Amino acid sequence: VPVAEKRLVDVKLGELGSWLGTRDFTPNGILASIRKGHDRYYNKYINVRKGGIGGVAMLLAGYVALSYVWEFEHLKHDRWRKYH
Repeated sequence: VPVAEKRLVDVKLGELGSWLGTRDFTPNGILASIRKGHDRYYNKYINVRKGGIGGVAMLLAGYVALSYVWEFEHLKHDRWRKYH
């Protein structure tokens, strides 16, 4: 299988440079890859015959983790503030 057709998970460390060289980093290429990732996630976890709460819970957990990372500096300063 050519390096350009492999998924990132299947690429060896020595092939990483040539694999990255075949990627499309234009704005349209980036949008297309985001759309492809969204479609894969939606079809795997949301658009299933017998769905559960797993896909939505995973999305919610990711949102909570990302929100915590964004607000960490503010939370860190609040920890050291004395309220009295």
